[in-house]
Amino acid sequence: MKVILLERVERLGGLGDVVNVRDGFARNFLLPMSKALRATESNLKVFEAQKSEIESRNAAARAGASRAAERLDGKSYVLIRQAGDTGQLYGSVTARDVADAINAEGGKIERSMVVLDKPIKALGLHQVKLRLHAEVATSVTINVARSADEAERQARGEDVIAAQFQADRESDAEAAADMIEGGAGAQEAFAADA
Repeated sequence: MKVILLERVERLGGLGDVVNVRDGFARNFLLPMSKALRATESNLKVFEAQKSEIESRNAAARAGASRAAERLDGKSYVLIRQAGDTGQLYGSVTARDVADAINAEGGKIERSMVVLDKPIKALGLHQVKLRLHAEVATSVTINVARSADEAERQARGEDVIAAQFQADRESDAEAAADMIEGGAGAQEAFAADA
């Protein structure tokens, strides 16, 4: 199906381009979201008549998205989730979770603006891209942690999982030393004296 793009669409074209797309993509996404018009003679005439108005609307939307991107760029958001000892989450952080966290702190984005190639399934700091407009993108940091204290430590750059494993190794070594000194080692010495 041939359509006239009313705004820039990634990997497809820019404002005013007449492109050929699959029927389902046009019917289910481009046309309902007002991103395109069917490329008929009457629609081409209507588009040419309203082209300057459409361009000014697009420029205003791009300017608004740029201002929002400046406010969001580089910000960090904390998400508290349950996770196992290895740092693997008992679920995942999705685009909805990221959008909700940003909106809870005063941002105004939609879930569809969050670009996640795959869900976040581990503790740590994760860079997430936000596409606020077809021509405006920014990124934020999502700090996924088990507690607020752990989130602060991760924000300072500490590897919480490695620190936990190190603490576990030290406590195991202490327990082994205690066993040798007073526990199992004392019984061996008592048996040798007898």
